[in-house]
Amino acid sequence: MSIEIRVASEKDASLWDRLVESSPHGTIFHTWKWLKIAEKHTNSRLYSLIGYKGTEPVGIFPLFFQKKTFLKMVFSPPPHTAIPYLGPVLVNYNKLKQHKKENSFLEFQKEVDRFLKDKFRADYVYISLPPGLSEPRPFKWTGYEVEPAYGYLNDLSNGIDNLWKNFERKLRGDIERGKRRGITVEEGDKEEVGVIYDLLLDRYAEQNKMVTVPKEYLLDVYDSFFQNIKVFVAKYKGETVSGLIDIHGTDIHNRDRAATWIGNPRPKFKITPSPNDLLTWEAMKYACEHGFKYYETIGTAGDERLHNYYSKFNPELLIRFSVKKTSFMSELLENTYLMLLKPVYNKLLLKIRKTAR
Repeated sequence: MSIEIRVASEKDASLWDRLVESSPHGTIFHTWKWLKIAEKHTNSRLYSLIGYKGTEPVGIFPLFFQKKTFLKMVFSPPPHTAIPYLGPVLVNYNKLKQHKKENSFLEFQKEVDRFLKDKFRADYVYISLPPGLSEPRPFKWTGYEVEPAYGYLNDLSNGIDNLWKNFERKLRGDIERGKRRGITVEEGDKEEVGVIYDLLLDRYAEQNKMVTVPKEYLLDVYDSFFQNIKVFVAKYKGETVSGLIDIHGTDIHNRDRAATWIGNPRPKFKITPSPNDLLTWEAMKYACEHGFKYYETIGTAGDERLHNYYSKFNPELLIRFSVKKTSFMSELLENTYLMLLKPVYNKLLLKIRKTAR
C-alpha cells in the first residue's frame, strides 16, 4: 500500500499536535500554533503535509512556500523566525526495525518530493532536520545536498555541582568575579523580551548587521507559549545590560530539554567580566533545578566566532543535518546575494533605521 500525502487544515490541528507529541522527532516548533505564528509573520504560505498509509498517519512535514519575482522557494523552517530546525516528524519511527525504518522514511520522502514538484515546481528547497532525526540519507537519495549542522548540549542530569565543576576554571572565576562586581541576573517577562530585542538591534548595528526576526513575531510567540518561554536579564548598576530568551520543553516527546534561543548580546559598554557568563550560568542552573536533563545552545557551535565562547561551558557537540535542493538559477542568485547584495542591503537598512531613530 502506497503513502498518500494530504494537506492538513485547521480541523486537523489536534491530530497534528498528537503526532508531534508522540514522535521522538517532534519539537515545540512543529506544533500547529507555532507554525501558524511563523506563517503570519513571514509572508509565507504554510502547507502542513500528513502522509497516510491507508488510514494510518506515517509522518508529517511542515513546508513554507514563498514566491519572489520568478523564484519559487520552499523552506522548513522559514527564514527570519529563529526556528533552528523543523523538517519531518515520523510516526512510531523508533519502534520499527532498521529495514522498515529506512524503507518507510524513504517512501514518505519520495512522496513529499513528488508533492513539491507537482505543486510548486520549486527552484529552491531548504530543510533543517531536528536533532532527533539523524538520518539524512532519504534526502540524499532523492537528489538533495546534505550538510552537517551543529549545536551544543549540556547534560544536566548529574546535578548542578557536577555541571559547575565541568566548566573551564577561568569561566568559573569570571562568574564569581561578576557576582562580586555587582552583576545580577533576574527573571523577566514580556516587557524584557522587548528590552532584549532592542539590545540585539544595537549589537547587530555595531557589526553592520540587521536583526531579521520581527519583534512582533517574538511577542506573539511569548503570548502563545508563555509557559515555555523563560526570560533572564543581566543587570549592572540598575541597568539591563544583556538578556536571554530560553525555551523550556523544546522536545515535545520527553519535555526534558531546555534551550537557549535568542539573546546574549554583548553589552553596549564594556563590562569585565562579561555579564553573559553569569547570565548563561544562571539560565542553566534554573533549568537544572526545574528538572530538565539537557540544556541546548542553539546555533553557536558552527560559528567560528561563537564556538570559542560557548565551548567554555564544556558542552557536548550536537550534530544534525540540513538539506538543500536548488536549480542552477536559484543557486546563482543565492551566491550573488550572499556575496554582493546582502552587505549592501544591510547597510542601507541600518541607515534607514538610524535616521528613523
